[in-house]
Amino acid sequence: MKWPEGIEARPIDKDDVEAWAELVAAKEEVDQDGENYSAEDLAEQLEHPHLDLAHDTIGLWSGDRMIGYGIAHVKSAVVDVDRVNVEGTIHPEWRRRGLGTMLMRWLIQRAGELHTAKHPEAPGQVGVGASSANAGADRMLRNLGFEEERYFFDMRRPLDQPIPDAPVAGGLKLRSYDTSYEEALRLAHYEAFSDHWGWTPPTTEGWRARNVGSRAFRGQQSYYVLDGDVVAAYANAYEWDADTEVTGVRELYIGQVGTRRAYRGRGLARAALAKVLAKAAEAGYQRAALGVDADNPTGALGLYERLGFVTHQKFISYQLPLG
Repeated sequence: MKWPEGIEARPIDKDDVEAWAELVAAKEEVDQDGENYSAEDLAEQLEHPHLDLAHDTIGLWSGDRMIGYGIAHVKSAVVDVDRVNVEGTIHPEWRRRGLGTMLMRWLIQRAGELHTAKHPEAPGQVGVGASSANAGADRMLRNLGFEEERYFFDMRRPLDQPIPDAPVAGGLKLRSYDTSYEEALRLAHYEAFSDHWGWTPPTTEGWRARNVGSRAFRGQQSYYVLDGDVVAAYANAYEWDADTEVTGVRELYIGQVGTRRAYRGRGLARAALAKVLAKAAEAGYQRAALGVDADNPTGALGLYERLGFVTHQKFISYQLPLG
């Protein structure tokens, strides 16, 4: 692809994370997506075991300033559709020059290459998300042929409000995370999320990198309902220091909540989540947050609303067929 004169395009590497963090901060200041990351957070993203930096990432530079980036994320397996999810942005000062469209065309091309190389036997599509308030992104994506596919809610709950008590019964126990639960938690998560839209089972290494191995993971704030050695239900918690620094609010993000099929209908996810909220309040967190699929088949949206979460923002998942 021929980029405009004065723009250098090259893969992202770890020496770029400071410039990348400045770009992401500038984007957040304008777009207000609620995502703040430090250079250390971004460096961890580059360490994901299945990310090919040389081929799946791109940074756009004007001199020594990163003015855009893009990443294509390949899936290790396919359930129904090979969804190659992509992400990226252009610095607000460089928007409305056609760079966003050029960047997305590069990502679409790379997604097609990944689909052909990894899972050509399945239907393929490019997936990308954006806030429903981002009119510019919506217009650009529609002009490229993308269509809305799914809606997700970003929900928040202040922790100075009363938190309902939700005990467990029948010999089950509530415990916070320790490393001895890692494999039991992985198995519980794979089962609980197997009927969720768009989910495909990652490799063990890929799952660990984005979950219990993440620098943002907070094991002491994550709680599980245990039936002996089996994790029956769970709520995993995360904290981004960069987010607290920018917002002035210490927020605990509940990244995954799930219940194994045989244990559903007994209020176990509610118990785990209520425990997370209570312990977060004790630890000095001011707010809890989470994201949920508007059409989640397990009724998660209603559960979160009953626990006091309210929708703060809506995000749209767009898709473009490949092939």
